[in-house]
Amino acid sequence: MKSTHLKWIAFLFAVFHIYCNVFASISELWLSAIHFGGFVAICALMGNEEEEVRQNSLRYWINIGLALLAIATSFYLILFENALYARETEYILSDYIFSLIAVGLAIEFTRRTTGWFMPILILVSLSYILFLGRYISGVFAFPGLSLETVLYRSFFTSEGMFGLTAQISSTFVFMFIIFGSFLLKSGAGDFIVQVAQTMTRRLTGGAGFVSVVGSGMMGSISGSAVANTVSIGVITIPMMKRSGFSPRFAAGVEAAASTGGALMPPVMGAGAFVLASYTQISYLTIIAASALPALLYFLTVSYFVRIEAKRIGLKPTEDKNSEKISDVLKNGWHFIIPLSVLVGFLVAGRTPTTSAAFAIISVIAASWLSPNPMRLNDIFEAVVGGVKTMVSTALLLVAVGIIINVVTTTGVGNAFSLMIVEWAQGNLLITLVLVALASLVLGMGLPVTASYIVLATLSAPLIFDLISQSALLEALQAGDLPSNVAATIGLFGGDPVVALQEMPLEMKQLIRQEMLDPELLTGMLLSAHLIIFWLSQDSNVTPPVCLASFAAAGIAGTRPMATGLTSWKIAKGLYLVPVLFAYSPLISGTWPERIEVFFWSCLGLYAMAGLLQWHLETKINAIIATALVVSAALLMWTPFPIYYHVAGATLLFTIVIFQKRGSTIAPAPGTFQDN
Repeated sequence: MKSTHLKWIAFLFAVFHIYCNVFASISELWLSAIHFGGFVAICALMGNEEEEVRQNSLRYWINIGLALLAIATSFYLILFENALYARETEYILSDYIFSLIAVGLAIEFTRRTTGWFMPILILVSLSYILFLGRYISGVFAFPGLSLETVLYRSFFTSEGMFGLTAQISSTFVFMFIIFGSFLLKSGAGDFIVQVAQTMTRRLTGGAGFVSVVGSGMMGSISGSAVANTVSIGVITIPMMKRSGFSPRFAAGVEAAASTGGALMPPVMGAGAFVLASYTQISYLTIIAASALPALLYFLTVSYFVRIEAKRIGLKPTEDKNSEKISDVLKNGWHFIIPLSVLVGFLVAGRTPTTSAAFAIISVIAASWLSPNPMRLNDIFEAVVGGVKTMVSTALLLVAVGIIINVVTTTGVGNAFSLMIVEWAQGNLLITLVLVALASLVLGMGLPVTASYIVLATLSAPLIFDLISQSALLEALQAGDLPSNVAATIGLFGGDPVVALQEMPLEMKQLIRQEMLDPELLTGMLLSAHLIIFWLSQDSNVTPPVCLASFAAAGIAGTRPMATGLTSWKIAKGLYLVPVLFAYSPLISGTWPERIEVFFWSCLGLYAMAGLLQWHLETKINAIIATALVVSAALLMWTPFPIYYHVAGATLLFTIVIFQKRGSTIAPAPGTFQDN
């Protein structure tokens, strides 16, 4: 098949999605089925464009055959869904055939797009629910279901492949990837880099700050750390190397900054909408709560840049020929219009998909205010580029529905939570460490969105329970309990502490709803999910599998694993900031409480960055390192009274002033050029 034909197929498929999302003229199950079948077909036909696949070869015709099979499975569900219900969901031979084909296609095409991890996970999950569970003892024992039941739940219902994750993929994620593709095609990437350059050129290590600011802004739109690294890194990594940063550090900064893009409002890629769908918390609440934590993350990356610039003796440099910020904004102000339209429609109460559609239109309209307006061919290429970008994400989000169906049907999620409870013994910090390890393992084979969905299904209720424990205990110990709550506590001896330890999670949830303020509960639920969402990003920068770091290493010409270790260190905010979600009111508190936590944490994270780099204004020693640990603890431990925070800040400033006065001549730039 010619490339032009495939582009037209992708374009028409995208137009169909946009029409369905804006006018809602098709059932969610049918849209999800068509979404899956279409993307499998496109992925198969894209395989025929590879150099090693010759036209009319066996592999060429196999790909065409798989594409036709994928379309057939989608239409089979649409045409025979009612017939199945009329037979009272009793399977006939054709039901078995097409259900098995659909599951097989999901396994094969996730293998093609992301490797073997996801297919193996699906096969293990299906084996567990069919027969493997009966051979396992303990909390993970499961008697097994029939093949008919498993296939029915996986293919014909909204609990499997075409459930919530597929609906998210065909609506929010699809629309925002198309929106991001339009922005990139219109030249927004170059504008963002120019803005970042003009904002940071007077700062020590300015080239590094360009990467931090530019990657954060672009990553919020694209939602993909790898795509962000490749698109912005080709500009920022050589820029950092020329300014004196080592190639490995430059690549590490770019990977860490690009990873943080998905955490940055107002768009957060598609992450905010996945979160909103899973928690039923409004998009505006999520982006409002995410703003200060995202700033903390990027401040942490910026601290590493500044400290490294100090370490190697870089000085602020300013190109006299560089543009002023006013000139850059004058030439590119129209790029702000689409983001304003998007946020404006969302604030006005329009659905995310409708808001994204109007934002796409505004990109086209705004481009006509520039010297390079988007013409029909540009629009066509932007749509096609967005569809091709979406292929792997769409296939994964549909396939992960099979795993989620297994988790919810068998109760593995509850068993996983019980296992963590047993290991952690009710300790929230140990629980977070275990969840972080689980996210890292999942992240080796899944993209961050799929990793978040799986992990949220497994552990979000447990983390929410532990976060809300202290508030609930305080409310119970305050006395004056409602009669039903008092009776429930009485069933466990009347002691609230003992009762909360022994009562089932479902009973505890009912008491929480009775005793705690709804807004506080919403904040705590959001805290639990944001912890998982942040931790799920770590697979981009954490060895042994860190795709954003590997992409940056390819641009910088450095060793991939060494670059991964550097980016892992620079991205420490992914681990430190979620601890604040759990132990402070940064997400669940009032705005004055959030701002207070943010202020002290800005200082505490600088102390932590200096400790990890073993350098502030100058190289530190063991005594200063100990002082930095004390300072960070005093600043970031929320239960401490304010004078503890003041003492921590005073200690940090004292260290900085002491080092400034005692600093010696720094080495010349480029001294530490390592690969």
